[in-house]
Amino acid sequence: MAGHSYRRSTPGENVRIVLHAIPWRLLLLVPLPLISAFPFFLFGTAAGQRLLPALTKYFYNLSSAPTPTATPYPPFTASLPLAGSLLYTVREGDNCDEILSAQMNMADAGQVFSDASPVSVKALDRAIGQDCHALQPGMVITLSPQYPLVAIGGIVEAISPTSSLQPLPTPLINVQQQIGIDCTSGCNLTVRVAPKVQMHLIVPTALQIHVGSWVWAQAMLPLKRIAGFSNYPYTDPASSLDGAILRACDFQVDATHDDNSLSCSQLTPNTIIDDNGAWLFGASGPGSLDHWHFSLSSLHLPTGTRVLLWLSLDNNGNLVYRRGSPVFKYDEGTHLYVKA
Repeated sequence: MAGHSYRRSTPGENVRIVLHAIPWRLLLLVPLPLISAFPFFLFGTAAGQRLLPALTKYFYNLSSAPTPTATPYPPFTASLPLAGSLLYTVREGDNCDEILSAQMNMADAGQVFSDASPVSVKALDRAIGQDCHALQPGMVITLSPQYPLVAIGGIVEAISPTSSLQPLPTPLINVQQQIGIDCTSGCNLTVRVAPKVQMHLIVPTALQIHVGSWVWAQAMLPLKRIAGFSNYPYTDPASSLDGAILRACDFQVDATHDDNSLSCSQLTPNTIIDDNGAWLFGASGPGSLDHWHFSLSSLHLPTGTRVLLWLSLDNNGNLVYRRGSPVFKYDEGTHLYVKA
């Protein structure tokens, strides 16, 4: 079409054309989702700040080893074990060796108290309250248990090695370990056995012991010292557990028994193997004898009753109570042990 001409648009007209082409209604709708999403954003941020730490803790606890729950302490025994003696009335034909053998299961009486050792015979005379060479029927003598043990339980309040020990070597595997004092060569444990009574246990053990641990033990009571008589078998009846230093056997920490602990027959001097047993002072109830499950229920002893009982050696060398074995209970009036 020759001769036609087109008018060029001016810049202003171009601007108006562009403006008419923009969908202004759509642009006005764009801020509405943004404005609506802002409250949800704030809510989600706040919820995430609470939820993420909770989830993190949940999965951490799920992958971690469970935290052990502290075991409550057993109650202290209502009455502490008490060393003491019992009375015996001499019969026709009795002599000291036979009395000690028959009444106290002391098989080595003739060797411990020998005429070849005048010191030992005089010590026995003082212990029984009569002259062994002049016994007459009807005489009343005092008998004491030889090399007696005591059953105790209590809370560890202090631990100190009994010798200078080297620190444990660093383990090859880098794992978190519960480190305590090395007691394999022996430790002196300060143990609270009653609210106002502390004593000391000397014990070698590979078990970990910490302040606050509950320990159980049978231990040898301190023997009275007699000059020239190193194996004197009796404890001082006036002695007290408060502040006493005892050597432990049959040892346990919390719920773990030390199967490698000293046997009581290893606490010298004693005649446990020859006598095939030992005498044990204790008290009925959960804080003392109940722990060893001795079958004393048939005696109907009130909790806290102080007792003296005979333990026999079993085939494995353990001291056990056998039904029918001698049991004596402490009489508060006479301060003596009488048949239970």
